Amino acid sequence: MRRNQRSRNKKFNDINTKNIIIVLFIVILLFLSIIIFKSLFKSDNLPVSSQDVSSEDNQIINNAENVIISDKTDDVQEEKPINFTLTAIGDTLCHNTQYWDAYNSDTKQYDFSYVYEDIKYYTKISDIVVGSLETTFAGENIGYSNYPTFNSPDSLAYALKKIGVDVISLAGNHALDYGYTGLCRTIDVLDNADISHLGTYKTAEEQEELLVKDVKGVKIAFINYTYGTNGIPLPSDKGFCVNLIDKNLIKNQITKAKELDVDMIVACMHWGTEYRTTANPEQKELADFLFENGVDIIIGNHPHVLEPMEKRTITLEDGTVKDVFVVYALGNFTADQRDEITRDSAILNLNITKDLDGKISINKVDYVPIYMYKNQSANIHKFKLIDIERSILAYESGYTDGITDSLYNNLKVQLEKIKSILGDELN
Repeated sequence: MRRNQRSRNKKFNDINTKNIIIVLFIVILLFLSIIIFKSLFKSDNLPVSSQDVSSEDNQIINNAENVIISDKTDDVQEEKPINFTLTAIGDTLCHNTQYWDAYNSDTKQYDFSYVYEDIKYYTKISDIVVGSLETTFAGENIGYSNYPTFNSPDSLAYALKKIGVDVISLAGNHALDYGYTGLCRTIDVLDNADISHLGTYKTAEEQEELLVKDVKGVKIAFINYTYGTNGIPLPSDKGFCVNLIDKNLIKNQITKAKELDVDMIVACMHWGTEYRTTANPEQKELADFLFENGVDIIIGNHPHVLEPMEKRTITLEDGTVKDVFVVYALGNFTADQRDEITRDSAILNLNITKDLDGKISINKVDYVPIYMYKNQSANIHKFKLIDIERSILAYESGYTDGITDSLYNNLKVQLEKIKSILGDELN
């Protein structure tokens, strides 16, 4: 009996031991399965703590996730037309009264930034801003100067950069006011200020290189020419230094622009009759010539006053239909000339679209009327560019700080003059 009992107990214990071993084996398998499952999928959906993986592994995981997200984005992203704003401003002149006003006797520096406080918002928000220079940066050592030969403080260039000016056209009647040396130094100053420029050149090779700007993926070529240099001859061995209005030169540069496969060509023209508020016959003929040869937009300057703007839809010889635009003159952006109309100008905005087929459309053209105010009663900082419509509205709303009755009435008169020349916005 006892032997049989011991035998049964031993058999029972053997069975329990086997069962325990089997259960432990199953538990171990389950645990290993969970670990394997977690390692396979934690980089995708399961959370992973920084303690589970090294920083290098984390970087690999993040890179993999970024690739996956990028691939998914590429799959669903659709090409869309490109829309942008091109803004143009008038001539930047700097008379002696202006740089005297900008001089700080404490710092011994010239600071023009206060002039633009009221209007800088419009230039800063634009995708690309194009201006024109009617002075030189020939250097302080030869002395700053006024009409008829201009030389201005370098800080003027940096002030323009600060308000968002991207491109400056230099081919103008004052380009050689201080000769080839002054022309070269002006280029250097603009380079240092990080403002693109065109129309004047140090070498023949530089003249051959067209200025092309990429604006949100749209390639724009800029060309620039002047009617002359105030009777100052181009150096005999440096005919390349200033682009003069010459149809052969213009056609050659337009051809080069097309070979660069640009989307648009913008011509900056220094032309017209001073103080005339309508385009002369030569301007109109040249505008037709430029459009027929492939130019899309013409920005005119030099007359010191505004001249009309015009949008056309033209058909080229190959049957292509396209939008084109010209503003014959934008007047003085900054200056201190006596005639009131020389203080009127506009910040011109062109809303442009490049369609999926590459076609350029000029959707809308509008402008901000501005006025170069000179506060005769102020001791310093006399000059200020005024946003005319906003200042009129502020005054009529009871905000009269800095706006006298006389200034208010004058702004209303200048606003009517500007609108009578430029007309309504174009669609």
